[in-house]
Amino acid sequence: MKKSHQPIHQIELRIVTLAELFNSMDPTPFQHRDLDRDAEEFLESWAMEFPQHSSFRIIIHIEQAPPEDPLPLVIDAIHNYFDYKALLTQRTLRTLLLEGRTSLLIGLGFLSMCLLGADALSSISDNTFLRVLKEGLIIGGWVAMWRPMQIFLYEWWPLARRGRIYRNLSHANVHVALGKVS
Repeated sequence: MKKSHQPIHQIELRIVTLAELFNSMDPTPFQHRDLDRDAEEFLESWAMEFPQHSSFRIIIHIEQAPPEDPLPLVIDAIHNYFDYKALLTQRTLRTLLLEGRTSLLIGLGFLSMCLLGADALSSISDNTFLRVLKEGLIIGGWVAMWRPMQIFLYEWWPLARRGRIYRNLSHANVHVALGKVS
């Protein structure tokens, strides 16, 4: 059986000078600098439209050619930047899952206390006030489980997807095209 490969998605960015690719407020050397916010958003927004396991080819069109070959600098800058973004996203995901586990333990403890309290109230008497209090304890206990359920059902997977996209961008095949931008 033939193994199918993911297609390589091409993203093209057009700039006038090489400096437009980088954040002008960042004093670090080019290969360790942040990308310009507009360039970053452009690359990310295009990448997010493709499946999370996509491979990318990024072509940077530079109208005014710099004195030296910009390819090694651009490759390092893009790879380093998105590798760093992937690392930050991984840390955020790890922190979120730790928060989820902690919230789950707290929620389960609170739910258990509420259910035990509701059970104790139902064995004491059958008056209306105690029934309302019992139902309030049950509802309150389940509401305490809201945050862990939100984390484990909905919040973690968009972060994991974003991290995979960043990792794929950090391994993108980068090309530089010099000359007049069409």
